Amino acid sequence: MKKGINIWSFGEGKAIADCIRLAKDAGFEGIELALNESGELGLQTTEKEAREIAARLEDAGLDICGLATGLYWSYSMTSESAAIRDKAMDICKKQLELAAAFGVDAILVIPGAVGVDFIPDSEVVDYDKAYDRALEAIRKLAPEAEAAGVSIAIENVWNKFLLSPLELRAFIDAVGSPSVGSYFDVGNVVHSGYPEQWIRILGPRIKKVHFKDYRRQAGGLHGFVDLLAGDVDYPAVVAALQDVGYDKYVIAEMIPAYARHTEQIIYNTSAAMDAILGRVQRS
Repeated sequence: MKKGINIWSFGEGKAIADCIRLAKDAGFEGIELALNESGELGLQTTEKEAREIAARLEDAGLDICGLATGLYWSYSMTSESAAIRDKAMDICKKQLELAAAFGVDAILVIPGAVGVDFIPDSEVVDYDKAYDRALEAIRKLAPEAEAAGVSIAIENVWNKFLLSPLELRAFIDAVGSPSVGSYFDVGNVVHSGYPEQWIRILGPRIKKVHFKDYRRQAGGLHGFVDLLAGDVDYPAVVAALQDVGYDKYVIAEMIPAYARHTEQIIYNTSAAMDAILGRVQRS
């Protein structure tokens, strides 16, 4: 497995060039970029501009190992508003377009939400309506993913939706496209389950993997901690990934960044991933 890091780990507002420099210096092989509403990589970014960003990473010897976005928290495919649902679909199409220009094999997609506790006044949608709307949306987007040669990878997040590996597996299978699978986030399931079980149940449906760690005793968003400082059984996680034949990028998503000496989290994360992946040589 290769070692990547998500751009959100570098702190808010960091230029892509600075993230490239840090990721390379810390020993990462790839970096996962994120689509924003505007800015350096936004909804207005053209394919030509995306290829220019890709060339900068290639010059640095880094892969673009994924394309995420936080925009689905504002624009949900399950919203009661048809206009918002359409906007979410357009965001996914833009992700697919840019991912193809980057040469990325999968994008991170949140297919909707029933409710989101950490967003004030978040819309609450009936679970059955959310399921039907999400399934309809992803089925419509699947042919576009197939045409782009990019997979839609559905992330398990704290959205009160697709709450078990059995349900996520059934949802993916109901879409019925080889270009739709799972973006499995290890840390996001620890508060209610065991990531190694999710991995074995989702199996070959897993397209991408996020590494995070979580301490159950802390609870809530405060439970997210540095890799190897929480309750994730990483030897079991790695064994499960190997058992299902996953050999692509594992990508650290370290949120929140450190309040001080913010760059240090990149180096600490790289060292922890080396230990997790068995790359540490001890005398």
